[in-house]
Amino acid sequence: MSDFDQMGLVIDWVDACRKGDLAMLLDLYADDAKLECTCNGTQIYRGRGELETYWGPKLSAFSSAGFGLEEIHPAQSGIDLEYSVAGALRIRASFRFSAEGKIHSTLCEPAQQGSHDCCAC
Repeated sequence: MSDFDQMGLVIDWVDACRKGDLAMLLDLYADDAKLECTCNGTQIYRGRGELETYWGPKLSAFSSAGFGLEEIHPAQSGIDLEYSVAGALRIRASFRFSAEGKIHSTLCEPAQQGSHDCCAC
């Protein structure tokens, strides 16, 4: 376990999402970070450029629809988070970190929410 505040880093991630601040969000990720989204089939994004392509439109949707923190807790090798968009759509994200204190990987997937599609994560 690294000596940086993993929970604090994820809270910064939440703050960046709430503010719609793409630059702040991208600065939280390692240069070689990977994001795997399984909400609408599996899609993988690697590096800052691909993360920017992924997050740019999503942050706009978050700021207009509303982004809510539902649950956050330590996991065996990182932090697990559940958030909501527009107060209803729930998404689970698991964060793993680099030794330098950056987000190294994120896995997002639909949380249990009935028949809603997960199209906002």
